[in-house]
Amino acid sequence: MATPKLIGISGSLRADATNTKLLAEAARLFGACDYTLADINFPLYNGDDEAATGVPAAVQQVADLIGGADAVIISTPEYNKGPSGALKNALDWISRAEGSPWNDKPVAVMSAAAGRAGGERAQMILRGFMVPFRPRILQGPEIHLAGSGEAFDDNGHLKGEIYVKELTALMQALRGMI
Repeated sequence: MATPKLIGISGSLRADATNTKLLAEAARLFGACDYTLADINFPLYNGDDEAATGVPAAVQQVADLIGGADAVIISTPEYNKGPSGALKNALDWISRAEGSPWNDKPVAVMSAAAGRAGGERAQMILRGFMVPFRPRILQGPEIHLAGSGEAFDDNGHLKGEIYVKELTALMQALRGMI
C-alpha cells in the first residue's frame, strides 16, 4: 500500500492554535503518512459573490486535497458552545466546490478547548454539520482535549498519557478505515 494521504483541518486560524497542535500530534500518532494541513482562511461565504466570481481557487484547492486524501482529521475549538465560524464557513464553501470530496471519506473529529469539557459541545455540533456530506465519521474514541493551553510540551507533544493513548487508538481506527 502506498503512503496514506492525511489531510488536517483546524477550526482555529490562530498562529499557535492548540487545535492545530492536536492535529499535528494526531498525524504523528497515525504513523507513516503524507500529512497536509489545509488552509481554511477563506472569505466569508456569500452567494452573491459566488454567483459573480465563482468558488475561490483556495476553496477548490482544499476540496481537491480532501477528495484526493485517504482520510481527513478535523479539530475544532469551542466558541460560545459551538464550532468556530471559520470552520463552519469552510464547510459551507467546500460544499459549493466541484465534486463531492467528503462522500465516503474516512474522517476523525476531535476538539481542543480551554474549558474543562474540551470542546465536547462543539464537536457534537460539528458531527451534525458533516451529515449532508456523507463521510464515514469515526464514532470514537472521542478526543475532547480540556485545558488545551497547558496540554502540550515544548516539542508540541501531548502531555497527558490518557490523551496520547486515546488519540493513538483513534488514529489506529482511522488507519483501519482506509
